[in-house]
Amino acid sequence: MTLQKLDGKTLAEMILQGAHHLKQKSQMIDALNVFPVPDGDTGTNMNLSMTSGAEEVRMVDRNHAGIVSKSLSKGLLMGARGNSGVILSQIFRGFSKVVEEKETLTTKDFSDALQGGVTTAYKAVMKPVEGTILTVAKDAAEASVDLAEQESDFIPFVEGVVAAAKESLKRTPDLLPVLKEVGVVDSGGQGLVTIYEGFLANLKGEELPDIDDTVSMDDMVSAEHHKLAQDFMNTEDIEFGYCTEFMVKFEEDKLAETPYDEDEFRNQLSEIGDSLLVVSDEDLIKVHVHAEYPGEAMTLGQKYGSLINMKIENMREQHTSIVGKKKKEKPKSNQKAEYGIVTVSMGEGIKKLFESLGATVVIQGGQTMNPSTQDLSEAIKEAHAKRVLVLPNNKNIVMAAEQAAEIAEDEVVVIPTKTIPQGMSALLGFNPEADLMANKDEMISLMSVVKTGQITYAVRDTQIDGLNIEKDHFMGIADGKISSTDQNALTTAKTLLSQMIDENEDEILTILTGEDVEEHEVTELEEYLEETYEDLEVEIHVGGQPIYSYIFSIE
Repeated sequence: MTLQKLDGKTLAEMILQGAHHLKQKSQMIDALNVFPVPDGDTGTNMNLSMTSGAEEVRMVDRNHAGIVSKSLSKGLLMGARGNSGVILSQIFRGFSKVVEEKETLTTKDFSDALQGGVTTAYKAVMKPVEGTILTVAKDAAEASVDLAEQESDFIPFVEGVVAAAKESLKRTPDLLPVLKEVGVVDSGGQGLVTIYEGFLANLKGEELPDIDDTVSMDDMVSAEHHKLAQDFMNTEDIEFGYCTEFMVKFEEDKLAETPYDEDEFRNQLSEIGDSLLVVSDEDLIKVHVHAEYPGEAMTLGQKYGSLINMKIENMREQHTSIVGKKKKEKPKSNQKAEYGIVTVSMGEGIKKLFESLGATVVIQGGQTMNPSTQDLSEAIKEAHAKRVLVLPNNKNIVMAAEQAAEIAEDEVVVIPTKTIPQGMSALLGFNPEADLMANKDEMISLMSVVKTGQITYAVRDTQIDGLNIEKDHFMGIADGKISSTDQNALTTAKTLLSQMIDENEDEILTILTGEDVEEHEVTELEEYLEETYEDLEVEIHVGGQPIYSYIFSIE
């Protein structure tokens, strides 16, 4: 059987299969992170981004390839998380622009769209790096040109595209030396290959093998609640009031009467709630849904087996308790403020620090849970100002922030802060009397002079930059480069600081302590600093941040 015209229905099925395959492999893609730090979230970010795109595609009721691709682009744009998710959204944004008017696609149209995606994605990245997802997308698109001339049938055409993408992925360690040193291929490129593999499997009518349970359910639930935990909405705006989570353990007698169909079950649940996530394997179904009547969702699940691990939370009460006082203290005026500042933080202590420095809206996020373009867009609206400055404070959030700024109605600029210390330093340069670009220049200037140190732990054994790093040992990271490691956090911190502090130039050291740090450790570190660096002014704050035992700001 040949397929020479790709209609909207078939394209939608390809996209859904690609999203499903990415979800299945997200944990494996996370593990490809070059640094052995507990923030290897490329697979998670791409999965959440693609899931958002797939949900938009599910809602398309017309058999029109252009409309399907536009829906995918829209969902990806607003759901994009992390650099990998933003680049993925740009690839399919460019794809969509080429074919948005076409009801059906030929292999030539598809090839043109892949090339359009590459052009758009490269433009979106200020300094494109080869050996990444960009390279894999480019090589696959270039191969598709000759393939389209030779093949009018989609199956051999997409087979060729997938083969080219895989070959490109294999070459990524030759283009990025750090990949070769650690012994991995590029994680973003692997994610794109995984999506393309899903496309091909759908066209061939093949079932891709399921991978063992991934973290995708927990991560997506966290993402949904991450949005709710912010001050982005009013309590009365919550349409479905109960966060409902449960598992269904399959029972043979019930399955004999009602065979399980994941898509059908998902569609039934979608009629009674939103924020829907369904993950299943041969034994269990995991469900997360926001519903007004939780019993209805559970009744649907009971058709397939017995309910276990049930949890129901009243989100209206939760939301009121989180933001109620703040809303009363800060009533919104219809008149917009002259300036608003949106910043991203992790940890309650760091959030309070940013608020004390003048931040209007603080998004709780960062490593392991990057806010999406939509999260940032809603924060910009919440700032309720004519001009808004956005400080991402994480290198993996900068692109999503820039994407949110691009689609904002107000005047928005991004200060490309990549660490919490950079964000704190930049905020000190804000002048409410200056114009937007003058503020941007001054804040960027200040963020560039601060040095950032971080103490975290290794999630695997590895060797990088000449260091042998053991799993669960601590690592000292100086401005993004791992420079020390030890089984003791305090020893690692002392070594890192000795490497970073210049006694002739540095005057101030600010320490943000993490949620896992005990008071006696902080006291010991403080005493060490007083003895070793007599002229250094040391400030210590309880940051409460996860993942990083200490964050150091040196100026």
